[in-house]
Amino acid sequence: MMETERTDGTARATELARMAESRQMSTKSILLRPWLESDAEMLFKYASDPEVGPHAGWPPHKSVEESLEIIRTVFSAEGMWAVVWKETGETIGCVGYLPASASNLKIAEDQAEVGYWIARPFWGKGICTEALQMVIDYCFKEKGFTVLWGDYFPSNPASGRVMEKCGFVDTGEETLCPNLEVGSDRPVRIMKKQRYETRDC
Repeated sequence: MMETERTDGTARATELARMAESRQMSTKSILLRPWLESDAEMLFKYASDPEVGPHAGWPPHKSVEESLEIIRTVFSAEGMWAVVWKETGETIGCVGYLPASASNLKIAEDQAEVGYWIARPFWGKGICTEALQMVIDYCFKEKGFTVLWGDYFPSNPASGRVMEKCGFVDTGEETLCPNLEVGSDRPVRIMKKQRYETRDC
């Protein structure tokens, strides 16, 4: 009985590892992979920066324990990836998509909303653009979404430029996102990308 349980446990661990590996994507400089609980300290290091979270609608992390809880409850979702800087192996950000049921926007079931953030020391290196393009390809080719949406605070134009580089078009519309922890009272600019609009970042 114990041996069977051990075997089943090993098989499950192997299957989880295989699933995690199948979700990995990479470029020359970065790796996208599922979040691990062991990422908590590195996540706290960068997510505690007051210049990072508020630009993306969430407050700075206050402890490693909080970062671990975020990994367990938010970043463990299917559409979330840790951004790893290959040169050092550091986890330096997050990128992913939200299905219609979890989106900040009112979108159709065959559509999704993308989001991302990168640690401040890595700003200006094109990392967000690389990461977002991989997620775009995954969303259209693997998940079959027909439209991708994004939004950003006008006070953070760099985020809008990332989407523009990846072929998103400014809709000219703004809206409030009441479920944001930070900035729910400030309008965001809405960007849109159709499946058949192609542009390499």
